[in-house]
Order: sequence, then C-alpha cells, then structure tokens
Amino acid sequence: MKINILFEFNNGPYGGGNQFLKALKKYFSEKQVYEENIINAEIILFNSHHQFSKLIKYKKKYSDKIFIHRIDGPIFLIRNDNMLLDSNIYKFNRFIADATIFQSEWSKQENLRLGIENNLHQTTIINAPNSEVFNCKNRLNFSQERKIRIIATSWSANIRKGFEVYKWLDKNLDFSKYEMTFCGNTPFVFENIKHIKPLPSNLLAEQLKKHDIFITASQKDPCSNSLIEALHTGLPAIVLKDGGHPEIVAQAGEVFDKNEEIIIFLDKIKNNYFKYQNNIKLPQMNEVGNKYYNFIKSVYKTKQQQKNTKKLNFMKSINLHKSILIHKFSTL
Repeated sequence: MKINILFEFNNGPYGGGNQFLKALKKYFSEKQVYEENIINAEIILFNSHHQFSKLIKYKKKYSDKIFIHRIDGPIFLIRNDNMLLDSNIYKFNRFIADATIFQSEWSKQENLRLGIENNLHQTTIINAPNSEVFNCKNRLNFSQERKIRIIATSWSANIRKGFEVYKWLDKNLDFSKYEMTFCGNTPFVFENIKHIKPLPSNLLAEQLKKHDIFITASQKDPCSNSLIEALHTGLPAIVLKDGGHPEIVAQAGEVFDKNEEIIIFLDKIKNNYFKYQNNIKLPQMNEVGNKYYNFIKSVYKTKQQQKNTKKLNFMKSINLHKSILIHKFSTL
C-alpha cells in the first residue's frame, strides 16, 4: 500500500497545514509507504480545499484509488466570510472522499453543524510537528530571577489570528516583569513587543526554546500548529477559549475569555511553572503518523474486501447463469 499526499509543499516558513503535511510525508517516507508518483499510489491523501481541479481530474482518471480527505475549518468561521468554500469542501467530501480525517473534535462538530455529511470511514487525529525540530532539547532554563519571556507566532496576518489581543498586551503588559516576542506576519506595528519576521522551522524552534510561555488568541482555529509546536518545545500556554485550543492545551496551560485574565494567568503559570510544563501530554509525530497509517490501512483493507466480495459475487452470478444455460440445453 503506497500513499501520495496531493499538496503543493513549500520549503520555507509557511502555514500550519504545510508544516504538518511535510512532517507526515517524512514519516511515511521513513516507513517506506510514501509514493511521489500519484500513478503508483493506491491512496491519495488530499487537504481541505487545496487542489480542487486536480482532484476532479484524478478522481475521474483513477477512480479505483482511495481518496482520504484531511478536513480543515470550518473556513468561513476562520475568515469570517461566506460559506462558499466550505460548501465546496463538503461536496468534495461527499463525492470524492472515501474517508475523512478531522484535526480536532471541535472542528468535527462545527463542520457537522454547518452541513458536512458523516463519512462511512472517519476519525479525528490531532496534528504533531517534526519531533527532530520541535522538542525540549537545549531549551532555556526557567527562572523567576529574570523577566519572564512570552512568545506568540502566526504565519497569517489575518486580524482574527489574535492581533487585537496582542495589540492590547502591547499597551497593558507589565514590561518590567515580562518581555514579549511576536514571530510571523502582523498587520500592526508594536511599540513594546519585539517583532521577528517569519522563520523556517529550525529557527522558529530555536526562538520558542528561548521563551517561557506561549500565548495564542487566534479565533476559530481548528488545530493550531503554532500552539502544538510551542507545547512540543516545552512551553506552557495561555489560549483563547475558542476553536480547538482548549482540547489541545488541556492541563498544560490556562484558557481565557477576557484580555484581563491573561495577566492573572501569567502570574499563575509563573508561580507554578513546572506543574504546567509537566502536564504537556501531546502525541509525538511517530504516534500521530502511525494513527494516520493505521486508519488509512483499515480503509484500504475494507475497500479491498469489498472489491473482492463484489468480484466473487460477480463470478458466482456468471457461474449460476452458466449452470442455468447448461441445464436448459441439456433438457432439449
């Protein structure tokens, strides 16, 4: 069984889907089940709304292949616009996908609420980063004898990625006790928060390891890769009570509704730092990759059994017709 990921990969700093799928491709390659040439793959894993035109072409041309849909969104909640893109995603899930993978339970429930149909084969698998890059090796030792270092990251400059909250922190955070860095693209110019442009994964991991606490205020984020990367580098997190954040952070941080709560939670985490850090319980890429592989394998096995059963029933039907014809002519 060979797997192809239908996605245009970007080698530089890019969005969360790109980063996760690169790590998943690496896992499949090391397991020797990845196939670059789509012709030679039995499985095509496609991602959300990407490659629509190619999907239609490949579904027509390779109808015997198995198409697995990794669902994002709902996009309309993230972008705060119309549901046209989500409607197309739901159509592709219905007419092209043999199986569906959701990235969080929140994403699954919201997509179902907005109209996606349950697939006969579906599951929920959280994301994970490349563990060779995002890990706790050589990270900064925590100390209350210095300023506590906070970091937020985002590839997208969409205002809904939490920038109103970061702007509030830029004016209200006590910078005599804390320092804060934002890494990524931003629509604002900060006065007190240090801004670093987007970094490739290895350099981003180094930046995360130089900090103590991660903050994300992104809205309707189904499975934030930036949050997952930060947790994997050992940073407790303060997250907005929205999207998949609460289920990802679990006991490894705090969840806020109002901006003022962030200040309270910063002190709380600072005073109980190692308790929060020890509560980081996210799966590594090997475990996540293995879940993808086992789910895909189970779908493949079921489809093969169905194909064999259909073939067997067809042969039985042919043999039955032969028997009837033989009996008919033998009685003439």
